[in-house]
Amino acid sequence: MPDFEKLAKRINVEFNDINLLKRACIHRSYLNENRGVGLEHNERLEFLGDAVLELVVTSFLFRKYPDKNEGEMTSYRSALVNTHSLSKVALHIGVDEYLLLSKGETKDTGRARSIIHADTIEAIIGAVYLDKGYDAAANFISSELLEVIDIDEIVENKTWLDAKSRFQEKAQEITGFTPVYKTLKEMGPDHNKSFTLGVFLGDIQVAIGIGLSKQEAEQKAAEKALEVKGW
Repeated sequence: MPDFEKLAKRINVEFNDINLLKRACIHRSYLNENRGVGLEHNERLEFLGDAVLELVVTSFLFRKYPDKNEGEMTSYRSALVNTHSLSKVALHIGVDEYLLLSKGETKDTGRARSIIHADTIEAIIGAVYLDKGYDAAANFISSELLEVIDIDEIVENKTWLDAKSRFQEKAQEITGFTPVYKTLKEMGPDHNKSFTLGVFLGDIQVAIGIGLSKQEAEQKAAEKALEVKGW
């Protein structure tokens, strides 16, 4: 069993009930393989932490950007609290050392693991809020999320836009072409299909992306296209 006192020290929170932090790190899959251990998974804490995170980040953006409108701040908030950002925070903290997962989930990489990371960070926020209150949760978010994720860079480089939107904006600005996405391949049964899409500027294929939905594949293709073009 991981040393959750060590994790508490890492995030600089002195818990009254360390079991809350332990619960924040228990994925549902772990209990499916370890029935009868008397533990609870982290999904309720995740639900609570998500709400606390949104309030803290909204308050931060409201104070930081007095001249920005609601739509712009909503976009900035989405960039700060999305799966990619929260996963970066989890890696920074070293959450993998403390996660309780099934053997199958332990082998997951890529987006599946990123989602687990993000959910765990939200659950930890929920645990801190329950144990120590709003101010402690806000301090955790400020010291971890707002230190790891550079909001000024997000605003300056427009990374609050998703990859598809950013690639379209750059492509139209630099080349005059609007990107077109074409399905190149579909594989697998209907319940577990994989899509391969290409993104084209005119007749030139810039990049391809693979995903479990066409939308995911388009985003992956756009991300790769931004890399290829150096945009």
